[in-house]
Amino acid sequence: MSSKSDPDEIPINVISENETESDSFISESKLLESNLDELSQQLDLEKQKSSEYEEKLKLVLADFQNLSRKTQTDIENGVNSKINEFALDFLQIYDDFVRAKEVFSESKINLDGLNSILKNMNSLLQKYHVVPIDALGEIFDPNFHEAISIITDPDLDDNTITKELRKGYISHERVIRPTLVEISKKDDDKI
Repeated sequence: MSSKSDPDEIPINVISENETESDSFISESKLLESNLDELSQQLDLEKQKSSEYEEKLKLVLADFQNLSRKTQTDIENGVNSKINEFALDFLQIYDDFVRAKEVFSESKINLDGLNSILKNMNSLLQKYHVVPIDALGEIFDPNFHEAISIITDPDLDDNTITKELRKGYISHERVIRPTLVEISKKDDDKI
């Protein structure tokens, strides 16, 4: 057999005169076992490397997904923050229109144009998820209301909202302006 491997060459085992066929078989068997052990060790090593790479890939993928979610949340929060800033400025103008409507209705002035403007303003607020807080008759909740006066009324439960002094609003499930309210107490001793 030549020292160079030739793909067309057929391997031939030559048995020497001193060596029997069973000795040759045992020697080949030991060689195969040795090669098999070495290949098995290499396979185990490659499996370990593959497992380590798989774990690293899972961690990188998880980090990427977390970063993606955080970035998306940051973008949404930034946009919502700007919408809320605009909404607060817009609500001051809206309040002026509502007060003008109340004054004009007392003076028996035609309110068709003003009603149309307020309807458009309400649509704009609704489009950007800015919704009013219903407070009248509800129990005072400091998360949604700001009490600025207290009246005594023995017929009402404590902390019942008796009057809305300024409408409050929620935008994207967050209070952007609390409702200014008047609340009730049963008697003067508790004040």
